[in-house]
Amino acid sequence: MPIVYEQLMALKNLGQKYSYSDRDVMLYAYGIGLGADPMDEKELAFVNEGVLTPRPLKVVPTFASVAAWGAGPGEMNLNRVMVVDGERDITFHKPFATAAHITADSTVLDVFDKGKDKGAVIRHQTVLKDEKGEKLATLVASRFARGDGGFGGPSDGQPEPHKVPERAPDKIVDITTRPDQALVYRLCGDRNPLHSDPEFARKAGFPRPILHGMCTYGITCRGVLQTYADFDPSAFKQHVARFSSPVFPGETVTMELWKDGNVVSFEAKVKSRGVTVIKSGKTVLA
Repeated sequence: MPIVYEQLMALKNLGQKYSYSDRDVMLYAYGIGLGADPMDEKELAFVNEGVLTPRPLKVVPTFASVAAWGAGPGEMNLNRVMVVDGERDITFHKPFATAAHITADSTVLDVFDKGKDKGAVIRHQTVLKDEKGEKLATLVASRFARGDGGFGGPSDGQPEPHKVPERAPDKIVDITTRPDQALVYRLCGDRNPLHSDPEFARKAGFPRPILHGMCTYGITCRGVLQTYADFDPSAFKQHVARFSSPVFPGETVTMELWKDGNVVSFEAKVKSRGVTVIKSGKTVLA
């Protein structure tokens, strides 16, 4: 069914209700690899609340991406087999509590027609709010619907990607993923069999299940946390990344980071295959 531009732009879903607990917060942190070293006190603060010496449990900023898993503006009637995640941009308004009841308001921002046989780009926004109605985070997702172009919509006006500096990186950090990491991360909400079922992955054209793009997104947040944010979630004001290639569980993700004032630019690569998996990354710190 071809895209009907006016109908897609009119989609909205307000007041969606969700809740989460400290278990969800810790599972997400573990899902993006925090706590791999069970003696690292800085990482344990995200996966263990502490007992003999009590300490507050910290919430990874990009937990916002799964706090209201499934929230969206409504059914878009896209060719799902051909839809891939293009970009995620989260603006953080206030730190997340370790457990809460929240609401999600979702709307469509833009629909761009790249042309017949070239696909379409849909940008939609979800605003998460606490019980007082105060904004927690604004999530903007960009989907590339490869099989839905040529519907006669606008082609111009897409936001320009962030440009990383041309100089050598200020820091380089290697983050190792576990072979079973996708099996853990999927418990945060995304049960797509592409990330867990070898047979399904082969039919989709991959030799084995791939890591969730949003897990890689969380890993890049982790990289900024440990380098320029001193493991302080409240330091994050925005985290943006473009997905360019998948990661296979067990691979090492190498982040290259540049810091200019309160802006951290980054890209991520898997050197063993010579591929860039995240492009045009940007974190704005307080």
